[in-house]
Amino acid sequence: MLGGAVPAVTAPPTGTIEGVAKDAQGQPLPGVQLSLRSETGRIAKRATSRPDGRYRFADIAVGDYSIFGAKGGFAPEKAAVEVKSGERTSADLTLAAAASGVPGPASAAPPPAAGMLPSTPRPAPVVIEEVNIVAKRLEAARAAIEPQIGASTYTVTRQAIETQPGGANNTLNQVILQAPGVSQDAESAGGIHVRNEMQPLEFRINGIPLPTGLSFFGQGLSPRFANSFNLITGTLPAQYGLNTSGIIDIQTKSGLFAPGGLVSMYGGGYQTLQPSAEYGGSIDGYNYYVSGDFLSTNHGIDGVTPALTQIHDQSSQLHAFAYLDKIIDGENRMTAIAGLFNGRFEIPNNPATPTFPGITFLNGVPVSTFNPAQLDERQNETSQFGVLSYLHSGADVDFRISAFTKYSTLHFRRDPSVADIAFNGIAQNALLKSFANGIQVDASGKLAADHTLRSGLLMTGERFTSETISSVLVQDGTDDFGNPTFGSTPANSIPSEIFAGIGKTGWAYSGWLQDEWKVTPDLTVNYGGRFDAVNQFVMGNQISPRLNAVWQATATTVLHAGYANLFTPPPFQLGPPENLVQLNNFNGTGLTTSGATPSTGNDPLKIERAHLFDVGATQNLFDGLKLGVDLYYKFARNGVDFGQFGAPIITIPFNYRIVANRGIELTTTYENGPFSYYGNLAIARQRAKGIESAQFNFSPDDLAYIDTHGIQTDHSQLMTASAGLSYVWQGTRFSVDLLAGSGTRTTRPGGPPNGGSLPSYEQVNLGISHIFELPNAGAIKVRFDVINLFDEIYLLRSSTSIGAFAPAFGPRRTFYAGVTKEF
Repeated sequence: MLGGAVPAVTAPPTGTIEGVAKDAQGQPLPGVQLSLRSETGRIAKRATSRPDGRYRFADIAVGDYSIFGAKGGFAPEKAAVEVKSGERTSADLTLAAAASGVPGPASAAPPPAAGMLPSTPRPAPVVIEEVNIVAKRLEAARAAIEPQIGASTYTVTRQAIETQPGGANNTLNQVILQAPGVSQDAESAGGIHVRNEMQPLEFRINGIPLPTGLSFFGQGLSPRFANSFNLITGTLPAQYGLNTSGIIDIQTKSGLFAPGGLVSMYGGGYQTLQPSAEYGGSIDGYNYYVSGDFLSTNHGIDGVTPALTQIHDQSSQLHAFAYLDKIIDGENRMTAIAGLFNGRFEIPNNPATPTFPGITFLNGVPVSTFNPAQLDERQNETSQFGVLSYLHSGADVDFRISAFTKYSTLHFRRDPSVADIAFNGIAQNALLKSFANGIQVDASGKLAADHTLRSGLLMTGERFTSETISSVLVQDGTDDFGNPTFGSTPANSIPSEIFAGIGKTGWAYSGWLQDEWKVTPDLTVNYGGRFDAVNQFVMGNQISPRLNAVWQATATTVLHAGYANLFTPPPFQLGPPENLVQLNNFNGTGLTTSGATPSTGNDPLKIERAHLFDVGATQNLFDGLKLGVDLYYKFARNGVDFGQFGAPIITIPFNYRIVANRGIELTTTYENGPFSYYGNLAIARQRAKGIESAQFNFSPDDLAYIDTHGIQTDHSQLMTASAGLSYVWQGTRFSVDLLAGSGTRTTRPGGPPNGGSLPSYEQVNLGISHIFELPNAGAIKVRFDVINLFDEIYLLRSSTSIGAFAPAFGPRRTFYAGVTKEF
């Protein structure tokens, strides 16, 4: 039993509600279905009026409530009531006869025809007037199943997304970058890092986790369908595990609460065009929302040169999303979610790329005749996901059962003429596929007035396959320094093919249990733990305790502290397989190839196990201004990191022996009428030591140095900052945001791995939007955005840091405009 015995608690004060249900003439109404709901909409109790119309709710906790009464043939009625300790409160309900054609909650059915049996009684349909209330209550129940007590949670609202320059036309990563502790990186390295962590974020939709799948350039999820999202970091409660660097929980838009739709066209620099549309509504208890957009641009991924226009960087991307839920009755709801992403990317070319050392001829042609600006490497990414979820919210227990599936592919295509060999030493086709399925069960219930117990189970199964075809040149001699040579003559310059493939089905199992204990009205402790077991490319299990405390020290001050034991396996989707024996000793001849790896060690991957401590505080200084501070320290063994060690833009995991990560985050927000502001600053440092797996990606010298010296991880940077402000003047919104960083790591000539840092950078973006009311057309929203207003040229990633294959530059100054019509 976690946390020992539950301490005895004093019974909370209660009262009683009594009343009579009547018709418009004052006559008692028997058989009226009554529900008592708290301020949050939760059903506290149910009752049915007796033959004399009387009803009674006993032992009701003190507070404000609403009583709903419904009966076939009558319009539903509602009454507000306050329950006081030890007192009887009277509340009568008068139900008027329903107007013709207006359904009641359980309309009387005509008697069955002669000889026919009456049909089985069906649950009462949802009262139309109560749909919004029921939907909001069910949403509150869903959120209550998985609270973020003690974790560091940063919420981005729909308004914040729209206010940001670019708005919903941005990628989800670009929106997340405005959160505290989030630093930007090359898309090939994940695009963003939270608290300097390299592990991928876990994405959830309405609390339901989505498998990681395969995606490196494209954002499989668009911010367009988000009503809001939370970035959850720090000492996560027990319901979060396996992927622990950060949780992005997206709350979808609702056709019930915001019916209608829009069509939009956005575009500008890099020949960008991005049409989009969305629509939502509700009917007969169904709530639906759909959205989609298509992007065509000549700036698909990060530039490899500082030039404004990259060579060979066209991309087309399609997003589609659909949401449907059905409110079955006041306590039950079914939800279905589906989405897809299809992205095609050209790999940018650097015209200054040197030829691979040691190669003289390729396919009978002198290697000097090959032009790196004419390479035609491409990468395609696809993903489709679906979710089906059932939610029940009763008087005593809330629970949800969810099933999810995701199919994703990644296909890197080499240059058709295998000219990649002239510059990389190897030309690869790589095809990766992932098909993941899972089921999750969450439950929450009150043990006592000050104890809420939550538990859950998660099981996922995933089939992963990966195939590569590698074209290389076989060694045909050595130069004067003993280095291998390739294609020394036209006859020796015909590439050889090396095949490799893997396929495996992996499983992950998790269970958790935690108790939210209201020690005092101002102090809440959330304690518990989870058990995780994986059988994938790695195998292992762990029991992980979690503890968080939140103290409302004053009316304006909140303190929190927590501890989390973490169990983080490397993602099941490994990089492309390499036939190390063939690449380094072709056909057992003792001859190497132009695709040989820096070394030959290949210890298996390991599971990261870590301890994380987090403390913080928030302070409301005055109306509208809120300050926050958060400090954390994490120590991990077998820390998981990633690198791009070849031409395919696919990251490959490896383990450091130990990793230490520490930092502090400062946040500010302010709102006052038409003006709003936010600012975030993070100072952090992550150091690691020893390479414990996949050593073949590192040179012997680097392996020896890292084994005895701590180094800074390649993606970490000392300082990360973001800020934004918005002001509405005479109907026109002006917005500015800022991204700044001290620079990721680089390796200086003759220096230790990751011993230096890139220059610091500051990127300022500007947005202007206005809604025009036009005759016969209605409201039209027009926006104008400038990305990188001051055209600062800066590097996101160096090609010399560990696990970096090519440089990556930030975006240059670009102008965009858009028009949106709502209906």
